Amino acid sequence: MNYAESVRALMALGRELASPQQARVQKFGLTNITLLAEALDNPQRKTPCVHIAGTNGKGSTAAILESILRAAGLRTGLYTSPHLERINERIRINGADISDEDFAAAWTRVHASIESLLASGKLAAHPTYFECITALAFAAFAESGVAFAVYEVGLGGRLDSTNIVVPEVAVITSIDFDHESFLGHSIAEIAGEKAGIIKPGVPVVSSAERPEAREVIAQRCSELGARLVEVDAAWKVEETGESDGCYRAVATDPDTRTKIALDPPLPGRFHIRNALTAATAARLLAERGFSITDDAIERGIRAVRWPGRLERLGRRPAVYLDGTHNPAGAKELLKFWKENFAGRRIFLVYGAMRDKSVDEIAGLLFPSAHFVILTEPLQPRAISAPLLAEMTAHLAKGSIVVRDPAEAFERAIQMASPEDAVFATGSLYLVGDLLGYWHRRIASPSPSRA
Repeated sequence: MNYAESVRALMALGRELASPQQARVQKFGLTNITLLAEALDNPQRKTPCVHIAGTNGKGSTAAILESILRAAGLRTGLYTSPHLERINERIRINGADISDEDFAAAWTRVHASIESLLASGKLAAHPTYFECITALAFAAFAESGVAFAVYEVGLGGRLDSTNIVVPEVAVITSIDFDHESFLGHSIAEIAGEKAGIIKPGVPVVSSAERPEAREVIAQRCSELGARLVEVDAAWKVEETGESDGCYRAVATDPDTRTKIALDPPLPGRFHIRNALTAATAARLLAERGFSITDDAIERGIRAVRWPGRLERLGRRPAVYLDGTHNPAGAKELLKFWKENFAGRRIFLVYGAMRDKSVDEIAGLLFPSAHFVILTEPLQPRAISAPLLAEMTAHLAKGSIVVRDPAEAFERAIQMASPEDAVFATGSLYLVGDLLGYWHRRIASPSPSRA
C-alpha cells in the first residue's frame, strides 16, 4: 500500500473509542496485539524502552524523556497519542515524524500479518485502530534501528495495547479522574489500571500525589519485586525563576547533593514536575548501563518541544492552545491564568467530547473568563455546541455559540484587545483542528489580517 491507502485503511477502523457503549462491544485485552506482535516476530522486544502511564502529564513526560535520550546520543523512537494534525505525529523517529514512505511500509507489513491471522482463524476479528497503530510503531522502530523507544499508554495501562512491552523503567505520572467509564470511579480503581504496566523486577518512577494512588502503586511494586522511586522523596526542588509562563527550578539529590537544572521551555508550573519525572527515569536508565549524563538530562529538558499543550501562538493578544480535557488539567490551567494573566481579560474558546466532565471543567474555568465562545471539535463524539451552552452557559459572564471551531477561534481573536488573552481548550481534538487552521491562516492571510 502507498501512504494514502494506508491512512484510509486505518481511518476506516474508527479511531479511538467513541463511547462507553462502543467499549462494551469492543473487548479490551492483549490477545490481539500479542498475536499480531508474534506474527511480526515481536519487534517490540528488539528495542529497549520506557513505558509511561498516567492521567495527566504522561505525554509531556514522554516527550521530555525522549529529548533527553536524544541529547545523550541515542537514536530514539517516541510513540504517543492522539495526533493533532497528521497521524504520523504518533510515531517519531529521532525527533521527527515518521516519513510517509516508512509509515506505508510498516503498515503494509502489519496489514499482511493481520490478513494472514484472519485467514488462519487465529484472529477472530480485525484488530482495532489503536492496536494497529501500536503494532505499526513496534515494526517501524525495529526496522529503523531505533536504539531506545518511549511508549505512552493510550488509555489506562493494564489492558492497553502498549502493555506487551517489557521496559527498562516504568513511569506513572499524576493520577486523577478521567475516562471513568473505562477505568473506574475511584482513584484507587484508576490507579490499579495505571499500575497494570508494572512488571516483575522493573524499576518504577512515580509522580502520583494522591495518597490512594500512591498506596496502590506501592502495593503493586511490592507484590512484583519492583523498585519504586517516588519523585517527591528522591529530590528536593527549588524554583529559580519564570519567564513568559515557563518555570525554572533546580532539583537536588539529598543523598549525593548533586543538582539538575530543570528548565523546560513549556508554559505551566506543572512541567517542572514532568521534567523531574523524566529526569528521574533517565537517571535510573543510567544506573542500568545506558550512557546518560546529568548534562544530557539538562540539555534534553531545555530542547523539548510538545505542541498543543499550553502552546502560545500569538502575543498581542496572547493566544494559547491547550489540550486540557479533565478537571485536574482545568485546575492547572486556572492556576496558570491566575499566575500569568491576573487582571487581564480572557476570551475562552471551549469545545469537548461527550464523555468528559464538562460541567466540572466549565465550573472551574468559565467564571474566570471574561467571555466564552462555545464550539465543537470536528469529531463524531464531540458534544454539540448548543447542548454545551444549555449545560454550561449559566456559568459564564457572557457566552455565544459558534459551532465551527475556526470561526469561533477567529471570533475570540477579533473580540480581544492587544492586552487581552485568548485560550482555546477542552480537547486535544479541538487543538488539532485549530492548529491546522492556524497554519493555513499563516500561510494564506486574508487582506484584513495582512
